[in-house]
Amino acid sequence: MTGEIEAVVFDVGRVIVQWELRHLFAQLIEDPAELDWFCTNVVTEEWHFEHDAGRPLDEMVPERQALFPDHAHLIEAYRHRFLDTIPGRVPGTAELIERLADHGVPLYAITNFGAEFWEQFHPSEPVLQHFRDIVVSGHACLVKPDPAIFQLAQARFGHAPGEMLFIDDNAANIASAAALGWQTHHFHDAEGLAQDLAARGLI
Repeated sequence: MTGEIEAVVFDVGRVIVQWELRHLFAQLIEDPAELDWFCTNVVTEEWHFEHDAGRPLDEMVPERQALFPDHAHLIEAYRHRFLDTIPGRVPGTAELIERLADHGVPLYAITNFGAEFWEQFHPSEPVLQHFRDIVVSGHACLVKPDPAIFQLAQARFGHAPGEMLFIDDNAANIASAAALGWQTHHFHDAEGLAQDLAARGLI
């Protein structure tokens, strides 16, 4: 922990809100073994990541339905029911964001998030109103941990890397930001983050 922080930059999924593809499909597939198979082979996080990287759903969904025609209706649900992959907020993080905002700390975010799903999600989470700018991978066609997305964020946010604290649950993303000179917090829970923010004099 070195240097004074001028801005705090959050990840979104699994830091601010919970996210789990399985949460949607558990509502649609009753058999546990079938659910496991579907989430391992059909609608997977690896496949979903293509949308985070900028690939449109109009390409992804029909292609996947052609590969798994017996599951076409479930793949269609993926397109239309993204909000059902979010069980709720990560406990405690939104409250920390509110405290940072009350202290006048500039807040930003960098998120791996598909552009079309972002349009569904963003209006549903009021705490995001505190953020001055959010770099969304699906809009930028860059994804974490690619250093280029952090360089884009630096240019947009207007702070030097060493003056920003980046918070993410993914170790690879943390390592990429740290290699570029960002200060970082590897997120595990809001309690640990609160301790770090307090130690830095931010809350």
